Amino acid sequence: MNPLARYQPSKNFNPPCPDLVTMAERELSAFFNVVTKAFGSEQAEISAEDWLQELIETDALPTSTREWRSITRKITAKVSTRLARRVNASSLSSSLSSSLSTEPQIA
Repeated sequence: MNPLARYQPSKNFNPPCPDLVTMAERELSAFFNVVTKAFGSEQAEISAEDWLQELIETDALPTSTREWRSITRKITAKVSTRLARRVNASSLSSSLSSSLSTEPQIA
């Protein structure tokens, strides 16, 4: 065999890792873009970290789009809960501020 011959991978060879990486990139990118548009870049960054943490905590790498989406669904629920708490706290603060500003002043 000629040691200088170029390596030619088998045409039937289908490596799983590049496909998994591509699926992960697509899913995280889509998730990040949606959160950015809806809630801004700060929340998108926090949510992306949550998504990656969920991936780290899974027992095995997802091998289908459906499995990748399950990670996104879990994190979407977490993001929704976090944002709802934030909005409720903000609403409460706004309500309290407006209530205080409309109370009669005692001279």
